[in-house]
Amino acid sequence: MKQAAIWVRMCTALVAAAAVSVASAQAPDHGYRPGGRAPEHMDARFHHNHYYPNRGAYVAGLPGHPYAFERPGGRFFYSGGVWYAPYGPRFVVVGAPLGVFVPVLPPFYSTIWFGGVPYYYANDTYYVWSQAQNGYEVVAPPGDPDDPNAADSAAPPQPPPPQGDNLYIYPQQGQSAEQQASDQYECHKWSSSQTGFDPTQPAGGVPAEQLGARRADYQRAMIACLEGRGYSAR
Repeated sequence: MKQAAIWVRMCTALVAAAAVSVASAQAPDHGYRPGGRAPEHMDARFHHNHYYPNRGAYVAGLPGHPYAFERPGGRFFYSGGVWYAPYGPRFVVVGAPLGVFVPVLPPFYSTIWFGGVPYYYANDTYYVWSQAQNGYEVVAPPGDPDDPNAADSAAPPQPPPPQGDNLYIYPQQGQSAEQQASDQYECHKWSSSQTGFDPTQPAGGVPAEQLGARRADYQRAMIACLEGRGYSAR
């Protein structure tokens, strides 16, 4: 009887420990996801909902194929929507330096509108298209940066299509995030030149009566270009 009681207590303790383990595994991360090369957080602003390394975290090497920029404050590297600065033999995750022009947007971004101007948002950073520089400039937050609904109240009446015009793009040949961003930008430039429709401009830069037809032409051109580069687009 004594051995049976001991066995029951042991089984009860094991069941309790398993319950605690399961509860811990199922607990929500509240936007924080440790692991990988650096601790991460989820950027939920404007329903962006993507994970990025925490600022101040250190990495041993730069991911992907980063772009390098020389600024008065030092040297910066840009890869996948994340900005880095050298720190001894390592690199530290930093905020984006204002005024820098990048050739491509982050692989994942959200398009928001302030005062009729499209801004591209990712990882607490805002970008605007510059025709003169043929790139995207890192700019200060427009409007009230503490009000995530401010963009909606300032949006123009027409629905603003983003650079991919709401296309869902899936790499079919193992393309990296950086390669996908570059291919998407190149296809965007080609599609815009072929159709005259530019989704980075208000109303696509075309008369209102042509908006629907030109937008459809642009989408077809984007899909054809992306599929030719090894992506599935819809």
